[in-house]
Amino acid sequence: MKQDLLRRLIAEGLGTLLLVCTVVGSGIMADKLTDDVALALLGNTIPTGAILVVLITIFGPISGAHFNPAVSLVMALRGELRWAELAPYVVLQSVGAVLGSMVAHGMFDLSIVQYSTTSRTGGAQWFAEGVATFGLLMTILGAVRFRSESVAVMVGLYITAAYWFTASTSFANPAVTIGRAFTDTFAGIAPVDVSSFILAQIAGALVALVIAGVLFTPATDAETAEAEA
Repeated sequence: MKQDLLRRLIAEGLGTLLLVCTVVGSGIMADKLTDDVALALLGNTIPTGAILVVLITIFGPISGAHFNPAVSLVMALRGELRWAELAPYVVLQSVGAVLGSMVAHGMFDLSIVQYSTTSRTGGAQWFAEGVATFGLLMTILGAVRFRSESVAVMVGLYITAAYWFTASTSFANPAVTIGRAFTDTFAGIAPVDVSSFILAQIAGALVALVIAGVLFTPATDAETAEAEA
């Protein structure tokens, strides 16, 4: 394996581990501190948005800071990630996500290996995941096109908002969804519900790819001249 690819895979695995560790750990902490579900969700939301800013800033220059198979798929379709590297990216992201749940459990003295019993299913939840992932990819692609220096902040802010405007609380990430199936805590999702979430997330990402291709493609010289006429 080439050294550059190894470094990128380590960054993707470690970044996804820290992301899921934050999601699960902050959920456990929030659940311990309050019986108010809305307040607990807020306590889960803020750390997740904050850690995304940090992780994208430090790992972006190494691997692109995808931490998300849906993002990696879109980048491969755009020619910005080699197809041969897509599977290794997804594997490291998924393994990192599962390990992230385990690390969170260890910090709170819980059983390391768990399986969620929290049901998250139904048309509204699936549609919410499609919308959440669509918005995430539009945010990433729009930021890359117009404000590349602001990607980390924009993604962090988007996820912070999407926790609250989506019925599913915006997983928007197949690897994170897998990781959260391995925790029977505030952030969990029952393993039986994972595949439907992932399908919805991929669908949302692909729709974003198409629409971003229309909206964010630089205008041709002819189109610019026509607009200025």
